[in-house]
Amino acid sequence: MSQVLNNAARVVGGVPAIHASQLTKRYGTVDALKGVDLAVEPGECFGLFGPNGAGKTTMLRILTGQLRPTSGEAHVLNVDVVREPLQVKSLVGIVPEVESPPSYLTAHEYLYFVGRVRKLDRLEERIAHWFEFFDLDEGGTTLCKDLSKGTRQKLMLAAAFIHEPALVFLDEPFINLDPIYQRKLKDFLAKYVAGGGTAFMASHLLDIAGKLCNRAAVIQSGSIIATGTVDQIRAGDADLESAFLRLVGA
Repeated sequence: MSQVLNNAARVVGGVPAIHASQLTKRYGTVDALKGVDLAVEPGECFGLFGPNGAGKTTMLRILTGQLRPTSGEAHVLNVDVVREPLQVKSLVGIVPEVESPPSYLTAHEYLYFVGRVRKLDRLEERIAHWFEFFDLDEGGTTLCKDLSKGTRQKLMLAAAFIHEPALVFLDEPFINLDPIYQRKLKDFLAKYVAGGGTAFMASHLLDIAGKLCNRAAVIQSGSIIATGTVDQIRAGDADLESAFLRLVGA
């Protein structure tokens, strides 16, 4: 992991790992994003918090090259997400909001497919590592469509990290995990960031996210309404959840 992160740091060359300027996404007459500016430094765990429909998933999909913005620009690891979306996808790890591995593959076949697409060396070794980490042995011969939601979530996390990316985008990564694996993932992400990795995470589980994130932004109705360190966003509130409810007027 460290060699990959060192290489990525040289590629980025001191610029933010993620930089968005005046990002707007319009669906008909509805603005899902309204001129969002954002910067995430290498080695940060950055949280994006907001109510349902606030624009979190739209933001992640634009930053990962899955959705074109209506206007504005964004760079991820110094790559233009609009001009070079495939390059962005090759560099980062992505955990989508809905766990969706191909239903007709087993867990092993899916990770093998991801590894071949990414042209990874030591592929069986990498698969074995993540099978052990997430206790995925039950998925070795079981089709993904027959796996539990929690197991599919573990599989998507394994696929996001199997190529040892310098940057990961996580959309509700804890949502289908039981407390044991929430803790295991939290500890892993803490080590990943401490080792130089960068994580951009959208989550409703503010207690977990608040302990992981260095900085965060709160988004509402497509606009960033607060950004800063977690302590700055709390601004005297007892916890991050209380601050979030205050900021969104709930």
